[in-house]
Amino acid sequence: MEVRAGITTFFTMAYVIAANASILAETGGTCVEGHLGDTEYFQTAEYKSCQFVVKRDMVTATAATAALGSFFMGLFTNLPIAIAPGMGLNAYFAYQVVGVNGAGAVPFRVALTAVFVEGFIFIALSLLGLRQWLAQVIPASIKIACGAGIGLFLTLCGLGYQAGIGAVTGAVATPLTLGGCKDEYKDEYGMCTSHNMQNPTLWIGFMCGVILTAWLMMYRVKSAMIIGILVVSIFSWPRGTSFTYFPSTPDGDQRFAYFKTVAAFHPIQKTLNVLEWDLSGVGSQFGLAIVTLLYVDILDCTGTLYSMARFSGAVNPQTGDFDRSTLAYCTDAATISIGALFGVSPSVAYIESGAGIAEGGRTGITSMTTGLCFLLSIFFAPIFASIPPWATGGALIMVGCMMMRGTLLINWRYPGDAIPAFITMAFIPFSYSIAYGLIAGVITYTTLNVLTWTVKIASSGRIVPDDEDSKEYWSFKTDMNQQPPWFVRAIRGEKQFWRSTDDPGLELQSNADEVPKANLQ
Repeated sequence: MEVRAGITTFFTMAYVIAANASILAETGGTCVEGHLGDTEYFQTAEYKSCQFVVKRDMVTATAATAALGSFFMGLFTNLPIAIAPGMGLNAYFAYQVVGVNGAGAVPFRVALTAVFVEGFIFIALSLLGLRQWLAQVIPASIKIACGAGIGLFLTLCGLGYQAGIGAVTGAVATPLTLGGCKDEYKDEYGMCTSHNMQNPTLWIGFMCGVILTAWLMMYRVKSAMIIGILVVSIFSWPRGTSFTYFPSTPDGDQRFAYFKTVAAFHPIQKTLNVLEWDLSGVGSQFGLAIVTLLYVDILDCTGTLYSMARFSGAVNPQTGDFDRSTLAYCTDAATISIGALFGVSPSVAYIESGAGIAEGGRTGITSMTTGLCFLLSIFFAPIFASIPPWATGGALIMVGCMMMRGTLLINWRYPGDAIPAFITMAFIPFSYSIAYGLIAGVITYTTLNVLTWTVKIASSGRIVPDDEDSKEYWSFKTDMNQQPPWFVRAIRGEKQFWRSTDDPGLELQSNADEVPKANLQ
């Protein structure tokens, strides 16, 4: 079961091998050095050839980073959570930090140095317990809503065209609209101008990826998601059909030529260990890149790790934490720095891990299996990079459905808990960001409850909500004794808070019941 779950997670994540490489290759990597602003050079065969080598480098680097991160996450933490270069963060890295053809604020080499440093900052925050503390102080309903919001996020990804069946797309008049048109009916922004819902890839993805998978799940077929992905992929590989992944276009020809090699190993040539430590002239941009990546990544990954751990049943309901959380956060952080040495953007825990968890994955064997699959994909990258997005879309939709179960645990009885939870759940898919969804929920929760507390104090307790008794306790208040020992000592005002004490009443224990609450006042 664990091995099958790991394979399922890999198949739902396999698209990242090609997608991440395509996005990061648009920066030009090290090929743009000495040619910044030279638009004519970027049209030459020399540059395009160099850029293609960078893209192949990124395929190997993406698979290698995912292999190491996922395997060691399972080995060290025994959690079924996979790690790979993050989608979204790679777009920010490629289009805003470095820029297309190096036109951004920070050169490619310096940006990778910022990612490398970010990983070590993450390790320090994890060892100090600040990332665990952040996950625990978030109110319980918001943490539950985060998991449901990620489920909606996965569903939106599965319905989209980048990693899904292509049923919805962006629009000018409305945020989203029906998609499903062929490429010739799309404008330069990828939006359908006509012939909506007439693309055969949409219907094969829906019928074989969604309906077939759902039907098999009704009969408790254990490998339902893998079967759905394989059926759609096998149907999409032959050329000459209206839903082939290799159409008779220059891009399709290139993909098919790569697919035919079946087994091929491409060593990293232009992006391996190209960090630049000379920061003269880019000091402010370097600092901005670190702060922005750190800010987005810490919320994004913390929310994802906690939600996946909760989905797998690893979170202790009494402490609000999961076993080996420090190792989990440190493994994630170390993978970021390792990926920077390979030449890729920051890595994160993947919400697609939910597919493996839904297949029964509960231990580190699941993520270790996913890591081994990514390792194997380095040598069979032409096959795994050719899994079409409409093949994985159905699995993402099914996982999104399963993750909505958590909404039953939200405290819907009290608006001060329910409304922030709903905003979190809605904002994650609509903003296309887990981090901003959490921020929106926490700000709403804080504002509502601080206003209520202020009115209560000002009225000497006479004006309170009618259903205040149904409010859930804030995890920060009840789980203070689960915070890092140095943090608790600092809150008490101890001058040497970094040193432990022999007084058992002052030293934090791992079991909440072993620490008298009076000692933590």
